[in-house]
Amino acid sequence: MIVSLADVRLAAERIGAAVARSPFLHSQTLSDLTGAEIWLKFENLQFTGSFKERGALNRLLTLTEAERARGVVAVSAGNHAQGVALHARRLGIPATIIMPMATPAVKVARTASFGATVELAGGNFAEASEGIDKYRQQGLTFISPFNDRHVIAGQGTIALEMIEQGPSLDSVLVSVGGGGMISGIGAVFKHLAPATEIIGVESELYPSMAIALGKHAGPLPGGTTIAEGIAVASPGELTLSAARELVDDMLVVPEVLIEDAVALLLQIEKTLCEGAGAAGLAAVLANPERFRGRRVGLVLCGGNIDIRVLTAMLQRYLVRAGQLVRLRVTMLDDAGALGKASTIIGQQGGNILDVTHDRVFGGGSPRSANAVFTVELPDWERDQIMRDALTLAGFEVQPADAAAGPSTAAIAEQAFA
Repeated sequence: MIVSLADVRLAAERIGAAVARSPFLHSQTLSDLTGAEIWLKFENLQFTGSFKERGALNRLLTLTEAERARGVVAVSAGNHAQGVALHARRLGIPATIIMPMATPAVKVARTASFGATVELAGGNFAEASEGIDKYRQQGLTFISPFNDRHVIAGQGTIALEMIEQGPSLDSVLVSVGGGGMISGIGAVFKHLAPATEIIGVESELYPSMAIALGKHAGPLPGGTTIAEGIAVASPGELTLSAARELVDDMLVVPEVLIEDAVALLLQIEKTLCEGAGAAGLAAVLANPERFRGRRVGLVLCGGNIDIRVLTAMLQRYLVRAGQLVRLRVTMLDDAGALGKASTIIGQQGGNILDVTHDRVFGGGSPRSANAVFTVELPDWERDQIMRDALTLAGFEVQPADAAAGPSTAAIAEQAFA
């Protein structure tokens, strides 16, 4: 076995109180919504907003005095970078962090604020990693984000806490990028709670571990993902070996369900997760029958999300929920017609966010005009009621850009009713 239970317990002793013992709590509302008994491990509440500082600190504490003096280098999309930077500063170790150029600005800024030297290079993790050798030649110690026994053992301390804090679990769902977290968590559960199923979760764009384990057909699609924290093109050698021994299954989830999961966690649990942190909930949403009636532990592994991405994600969520709609209304080009249509929308509970009035480019006749309304609604059912009211008043209403209906988001709304 790559990492033993003793390795993880030693890591817990080394780390001590330097890393928070995050809450592990039952979510009644998510349980009602999914049909599973959902327990949440809030690693997004760590000081750096991620579980990554556990493994980073454990690895830093194994350095010799000479290695500490020369400094360390790490490659990371952000969370591992912050963990290394924070604890390297605390321990007086110089740190250089190489980050992909597409890394969210919030992660870059926070990493630099911890005193690390940040270098942006490459379009992804693999390209950024190409710059490691020059730093190694300068004597810096490379702190891997996942392919390291001490890092894996540090991440495994999450599982020790879950077993101590909560009830026995039927399944634990763990987001997988390089595989360090699931390797550490799997090692602990296989020793202390072998009946618990260990399931990895990856985005449909980066199912590298699932492909490597024969659980998903390749090739790797790649591309821009909402879960950049687990956008890894290939797992590490150590983590792949550990996964073959410890992981019971891998689930690959659509990007849109990861978006829904981020929004649901914010709305229901009042907790902010990045895409990688919400992937476990996305897997439950994607596989309701598999987890129905089972006690499931989800690791909310990170909460570092760019505010612009979050804003766009929440708006897209409202569109899928049928609460943000755009409709085209054709009317006679008479005085008061636009006001009449607007009044009807308001009477049905619609809040008009934007309206474009066109008398030339929309076709029809010289006597008609088109108005495109962007409307916020209290629930998805109100969309059809509003359209029916406009039609009854003599307006012609065109279909919305996105069909409203009982999506995951709308079902969540019903859960609050």
